[in-house]
Amino acid sequence: MHRFSLRTASRGEMIDITDRINALIRESGVQNGSAWVFVPHTTAAVTINENADPDVPRDILASLDRVIPLTDRYRHREGNSAAHIKASLVGNSEVVLIVEGRMALGTWQSVFFCEFDGPRTREVWVRLAPGG
Repeated sequence: MHRFSLRTASRGEMIDITDRINALIRESGVQNGSAWVFVPHTTAAVTINENADPDVPRDILASLDRVIPLTDRYRHREGNSAAHIKASLVGNSEVVLIVEGRMALGTWQSVFFCEFDGPRTREVWVRLAPGG
């Protein structure tokens, strides 16, 4: 298993981690198989979405903020219930096929780390599984 850390800069942001995962794949020598991307945090997530227009991640975050406001009648005392809810909805893992030594993503797709309770130092875990 491979791990890397990243530092987030704000309460909510989406960081493109595609190049970092592809670098791990290159270093591993895996040509075909799958990459399992996992975020071991309860207030962060990972997703695949459009990388061409920076307004797409901004729109996603803004929409999540409208649906799940920072403050509401939450009972969790730490004050980050909204982040827990967002992370549950988006999800903590993705599996992507590896074809010819790279993730098989669509033309406009990237893998994004989603921060909902930053700024923080976070980890991403990647398990590469060779196969046909």
